[in-house]
Amino acid sequence: MFEPRVDSEHAFGQDASMTRTRVRQRRRLTVAALGMAVAVVLSAPVAGALGRHGGSEPGSPPRRAERVYVVRSGDTLWSIAEQAGEGADPRPLVDAIAERNGIDPGALVPGETLVIPRTA
Repeated sequence: MFEPRVDSEHAFGQDASMTRTRVRQRRRLTVAALGMAVAVVLSAPVAGALGRHGGSEPGSPPRRAERVYVVRSGDTLWSIAEQAGEGADPRPLVDAIAERNGIDPGALVPGETLVIPRTA
């Protein structure tokens, strides 16, 4: 008899399934996911810097870092691999340089920067 005609809990056709707790949970999950993404992005340069300074275990031999080479006029992948390979067979290094840099072996341009991968 004295009930109001407008139900304030369901004024817009929403039921009780969307509670404040669910909104807070979604917000917390969103903030946690963003925090994890930022942590991953910021940890990549740190991990890369640590990897360049040698082995991670005490007493392990230092790792050979990748080198950067600037192509000069007249250079070929073969000549670059011979210089970088230190007397070893240059064929595997030629393939590794081409694959690492995503280049065609016959399309070197003077001034281009190549990453020379470490070899085993």
